Amino acid sequence: MSGEKTKITIIGAGPGGIAAGVESKVAGIEPVVILEKAKTPLNTIETLYHKGKRVDPVYRKVKVDPIGTLSFDTESKEEFLARMYNIIDKYNLDIRTQNEVQKVIRDSEDFKIITSSGLTLISPIVIIAIGVFGKPVKPHYPIPKEVKDKIHFRVSKTPPTNEKILVVGGGDSAAEVACFLADKGNDVTLSYRREKFFRMNDVNLKSIYDRVDANKLKLKMLSDITELKPAESRVEVVFKDNTSEVFDSIYYCLGGITPQGFLEDIGVELDGKKPKVDEYGETNIERLFLVGDIKEGKGSIMAAFNSAKKTIDRIKEKYKNWIHK
Repeated sequence: MSGEKTKITIIGAGPGGIAAGVESKVAGIEPVVILEKAKTPLNTIETLYHKGKRVDPVYRKVKVDPIGTLSFDTESKEEFLARMYNIIDKYNLDIRTQNEVQKVIRDSEDFKIITSSGLTLISPIVIIAIGVFGKPVKPHYPIPKEVKDKIHFRVSKTPPTNEKILVVGGGDSAAEVACFLADKGNDVTLSYRREKFFRMNDVNLKSIYDRVDANKLKLKMLSDITELKPAESRVEVVFKDNTSEVFDSIYYCLGGITPQGFLEDIGVELDGKKPKVDEYGETNIERLFLVGDIKEGKGSIMAAFNSAKKTIDRIKEKYKNWIHK
């Protein structure tokens, strides 16, 4: 096979992919190339995290302790991004942006990785670290075309003000978006289908109830949505109890989904929608690993860092003959 040869090709330049690149450097494995479809590394954090959003090593009330080279303490989005860009420079990581991977083809020995820009890499080992937030989870009911411009899955760089907004979800992202929009002077209601929050960390819970007490935010619990309807220039939300309410816009914070089709095309076996991997992230395809959210099934940055450390340690042990050829 013809193409640029690397020891490891990493797909995705989010926290997991960057950590895998760093751990490879620390282990003395070179050359390693990281492919990223967006214009910049850490694009999910750059675009989906609102300004000033807190980034911390606590996930679902559990602090994840570092086992590898990378770690961080609670800080803002901007501080975290600055930290990660310094790490990219410090370890001289070879990140090729605007290179969306279109095919990963397994030969008897190597993988051929072909990108949208025409780049072809040949590697004995591939690490996929594309996360789960590439495509947001959408509601099970249809979104009428007449209201699509009122439906959002992230906060834009210019957030709305003085709007009546419904935020849908019960996790940390929903809490942070609801609080952020409420602080911008909007009339915000947070809708959740359960009786109480159970996935939200303590800091976000306090933030929610502080704003409820200050009449800056309303909660609508046990509120399953069944339908959306156009209402002139707004959107009517119909709930399971047959009540309805009209909003200027709706923000869905329902999480991300595993990019199932991409993995299936490569030949990765799935258990339902979850990829089958061992404790080190290796799939049924020998020398093809998953790192970070796509392996762990959760959104913890520290867990992604640790996942990368485990994977590179395994590669050093199991495939030393491949990386030292």
